[in-house]
Amino acid sequence: MTYEGVLTKMQTELGNPIQYYLVFEDSFLSVNQLLGKQVEISFVGYQCLNCGKKKKIFRQGFCYDCFMGSAAAGDWIMRPELSTAHLDIADRDLEYEKKVQLQPHIVYLASSSEVKVGVTRGTQVPTRWIDQGASYAISIVEVPNRYLAGITEVSLKNHFTDKTNWQKMLRNELAQIDLILEKGRVRDLLPSEVHEFYYPEKIDVHELVYPVLQYPTKVSSLNLDKTHNFIGRLTGIKGQYLIFEDGTVFNIRTFEGYVVRIDV
Repeated sequence: MTYEGVLTKMQTELGNPIQYYLVFEDSFLSVNQLLGKQVEISFVGYQCLNCGKKKKIFRQGFCYDCFMGSAAAGDWIMRPELSTAHLDIADRDLEYEKKVQLQPHIVYLASSSEVKVGVTRGTQVPTRWIDQGASYAISIVEVPNRYLAGITEVSLKNHFTDKTNWQKMLRNELAQIDLILEKGRVRDLLPSEVHEFYYPEKIDVHELVYPVLQYPTKVSSLNLDKTHNFIGRLTGIKGQYLIFEDGTVFNIRTFEGYVVRIDV
């Protein structure tokens, strides 16, 4: 069968294992059903996720103009401590920024390659953990806006990484850390503004199980800009990556906005 459309990040459904779906305009593909099968991925073109024009993708699925101008690509997306909607100060579009920033956010610790500190909207739990390939995660605080989550993350980045080592994550080299113990240790590291949102008794550790037949020992990335056609046997899905038998991995998130054809 052939599927064609614009790549957007895989939709996920929590389960044992997690279920993955590629959703196109006129069809969708259950990626779990492709495990063990030969898959061909071909580059067709570009389509900006914001303006819809067939322009080369610059970053985050956006063409250059949209990335530089859209409220959905402001600096506060990647650096939540720069959020200003709670002060009624706009970055690019105050109405949009209030909608996204002024809602409950979670600061969490997740175990993937190392123990990572991160921020996500409450509505994105556990999706955010799945997207980064975390095997275990625990919430530290739930705060009422993105700014408070951002300054909490900044204070904890001196003690935990805020990035995932994607190669270790895909090889399933997990950090063997007690997340409950780590949560208990962070109380004195939190900004004073968020102390009231810290609940030490909330110690639920979430385990995430990925559909992987075998983990690679070495990984190399498929780059659609350099390789317009790839064929391989799918052996796993983790984070937003497809894992192939020969160690090739394809990061769907990196190539959002690319139009592809997938033959199975």
